Amino acid sequence: MNAAMPDAIRQVTHRDNVGLSKDGSAVVIIDQTRLPGETVYLTLRSPEDMTDAIVQLKVRGAPAIGIFAAYCLSCLAGQIPSTVYSAFLSAFRKYKAALAATRPTAVNLSWALNRMEQTVLDHSDKSIAELCRLLQQEAIHIHDEDAAMCKAISEKGLTLVQDGDGILTHCNAGPLATSRYGTALGPILLGTERGLHFKVFAGETRPLLQGARLTTYELSRAGVEVTLICDNMASSVMKKGWIQACFVGCDRIAANGDTANKIGTSGLAVLARYYGIPFYVLGPTSTIDRACETGDAIEIELRAPEEIRELYFRTPIALPEVACYNPAFDVTDHELITGIVTEKGICRPPYTQSIAALF
Repeated sequence: MNAAMPDAIRQVTHRDNVGLSKDGSAVVIIDQTRLPGETVYLTLRSPEDMTDAIVQLKVRGAPAIGIFAAYCLSCLAGQIPSTVYSAFLSAFRKYKAALAATRPTAVNLSWALNRMEQTVLDHSDKSIAELCRLLQQEAIHIHDEDAAMCKAISEKGLTLVQDGDGILTHCNAGPLATSRYGTALGPILLGTERGLHFKVFAGETRPLLQGARLTTYELSRAGVEVTLICDNMASSVMKKGWIQACFVGCDRIAANGDTANKIGTSGLAVLARYYGIPFYVLGPTSTIDRACETGDAIEIELRAPEEIRELYFRTPIALPEVACYNPAFDVTDHELITGIVTEKGICRPPYTQSIAALF
């Protein structure tokens, strides 16, 4: 690790992946594209740098993106020169629209942006200076709430496993993707703190290798026994009896329990059903999109083919004329999910009823 944590973030112990600069004028993040080899902090002030950070996955993970976007709007609001409310609101909405367009699948992004806009709408009688103060306060509230939700999810998820269990996870849903303990990794990290021992198997997670680069990094640093496997090895470790539960995060949960997560999650759920292994999705209620009836309505982000052909390889591994299909997410059917763990409780089938009961 070659970069010290800046003073801007050091003052808040659980905000080591995203936070405000000391004067509140910039957002500071860990550049997750540089992990695990080096820890680099970026200080972002321009709207272009902020949107680029999301598109280029310098900041990623559904809850973390929401937190980041809230901080971005807080900082960008302070750059709006107008002292007239209508002009301020118009400029604010342009910044919001640019951030909202960066990632279509994760609902936390729009959820956090809408909360920030509602703060502006609810205080139209305030001065612009006071609005900026309230926006910063709301962004901090969003971050604090996520940390509390992650802790609650971790507590509830921990009730689903026992000391010594083997747990398979996919993609990255730890503190880097959220705050504090994370979601899918939360029970593992919390249990480890309390002296429990788990054997975690992490899929590499194509196409961006976030399981290999980030999940193993977080678990290893926390003292968790973790084994990295290629995505196509999941069936093998399940068949050997090494897996007692699957824990995955989520980017959007439909009203019927269908769940979008990193590509490959749906296949794991099918395998888990075949081998009789419980398959749990862990995420905050902010990830539930009640307006989305089923997973068929979830827009799936398509990413550049170069991420398959070239990324992380010294030379391209396929000819440039070879077509590539590179969806970032897939949707797991609710019928394959044993339970959805939220900060408010564990939902069980039928999900249309148990999810509605949370609200």
